[in-house]
Amino acid sequence: MRDRRLFEGDFMSWNDLEMKVIRWAEARKIIPNATPSSQLLKAVSELGELCDAEGKRDQDAIQDAVGDVLVCLINYCALRDISIVKCLGGAYDQIKDRKGTLMPDGTFVKDVEK
Repeated sequence: MRDRRLFEGDFMSWNDLEMKVIRWAEARKIIPNATPSSQLLKAVSELGELCDAEGKRDQDAIQDAVGDVLVCLINYCALRDISIVKCLGGAYDQIKDRKGTLMPDGTFVKDVEK
């Protein structure tokens, strides 16, 4: 298991983490030698590992896989010259005023304003 102490108790902004990942990927020639498609496929592979970890209820593996998916998505975005933080912000702007409830069966029921 990777050592997670680097970030425990430390505050680092999403922008700072995004730049650290991009610099790491540049130093290893992932950026510019990878393609958006290859990073997207890697993200899907990591998502499969996350699903496996979820099925096993392995909290350490879940945390590791979520991080790996995010790294791949950051690399994908960098190769597309977009910011993952801006993507997240845009998504939040679209959902922030939505109202509704997730039912026990997994169905989301939107509140209808009258």
